Amino acid sequence: MEPDLFTAAAEERQEKDPAGSPLAVRMRPRTLDEVVGQQHLLKPGSPLRRLVGEGAGGPAGPSSVILWGPPGTGKTTLAYVVSKATNKRFVELSAITAGVKEVRAVIDGARRATGGYGKETVLFLDEIHRFSKAQQDSLLPAVENRWVTLIAATTENPYFSVISPLLSRSLLLTLEPLTDDDVRGLLRRALSDERGLKDAVALPEDTEDHLLRIAGGDARRALTALEAAAGAALDKGEAEISLTTLEETVDRAAVKYDRDGDQHYDVASALIKSIRGSDVDAALHYLARMIEAGEDPRFIARRLMISASEDIGLADPNALPIAVAAAQAVAMIGFPEAALTLSHATIALALAPKSNSATTAIGAALEDVRKGLAGAVPPHLRDGHYKGAAKLGHAQGYVYPHDLAEGIAEQQYAPDALKDREYYTPTRHGAEARYADAVEWTRTHLGRKRS
Repeated sequence: MEPDLFTAAAEERQEKDPAGSPLAVRMRPRTLDEVVGQQHLLKPGSPLRRLVGEGAGGPAGPSSVILWGPPGTGKTTLAYVVSKATNKRFVELSAITAGVKEVRAVIDGARRATGGYGKETVLFLDEIHRFSKAQQDSLLPAVENRWVTLIAATTENPYFSVISPLLSRSLLLTLEPLTDDDVRGLLRRALSDERGLKDAVALPEDTEDHLLRIAGGDARRALTALEAAAGAALDKGEAEISLTTLEETVDRAAVKYDRDGDQHYDVASALIKSIRGSDVDAALHYLARMIEAGEDPRFIARRLMISASEDIGLADPNALPIAVAAAQAVAMIGFPEAALTLSHATIALALAPKSNSATTAIGAALEDVRKGLAGAVPPHLRDGHYKGAAKLGHAQGYVYPHDLAEGIAEQQYAPDALKDREYYTPTRHGAEARYADAVEWTRTHLGRKRS
């Protein structure tokens, strides 16, 4: 049996018995106007609206769409809405389990459906980044000949994970993470809607707030947790979903943490101070509290990057690249997998040798500048790449260090008022011991007077 027949049968069962479907499926938007979030994609006249035939001229644009965004932001939903709005068959495949054989079966079925009874097909291919180049190449004839409307979803940057021929033939739409207000609106709709819980149970504010933290911007996760908690509350004969019932149902305690209040800053401060103090276990504890409370992983990654320079610096020059790499990875993958990356970086920073010399060095230099201790740039260091510079004495007498055997020239670099100032005071912790030796050697060979 072809994969599209399975999909058609599932859709038919859902329409006949919607109550038997999961809440996340029942609440799946049927039109673009029901989609939560992604307002930048849903404006009147947008490419997405033209794709479903809204606006002057009817459907327009390419027959291939790539949806790029974090999990739970509505990629499958948008593909489903497009199929419904354009009255096309909806076929879903996952690149994790499907291969070229399954894709070709769907394409062959789509061609027969179009020729047999004029029904076009939307092929939704989830996680296209998991397809190899050869597998992605197999999609090109169907896209070029418009045998299917291909809607591919990816959580990874398509410029790195999708082949150029397919990318150039596709409309690329970037989905943003859902906000708490987006998910809150979806939960409240699910509580009251005829397709949802039909006001069978209430959701108090404290329970709703914890549910939002659990969801982490993932609409599917939010609705799944709501359905489970509502079922548990009704089984107990409760009229509302208590915080205790939600905690028992999803097996996650409500963390005392206000992302906009004192707890946000207190726990973040404790994380950084634990890293600075080299207590890896305490640092992991505070990291876990932030993750469990639904903190923005990008905020955590930014704090780690700051700590890498502020507290570790040259004692371990690898600390900053690790923190930067973690921030880039977090931005690409999001939670829950981003927890692993943040743990990786936190452990590396906590156990790294510590030095705040970069912090104190720039602090001292800035203090002098703010006091007005600047002075003119020495003439031999000034720009000499213009006519008349030599007459002014600019760049005259400058010694090019690369011409010397030791690669360092005894000449003045700082302004006169600061020529003997020393801002950088290295430690001998970790790799900075090498810099301590280097700075002593260079200052001696520059002919600097010792302070």
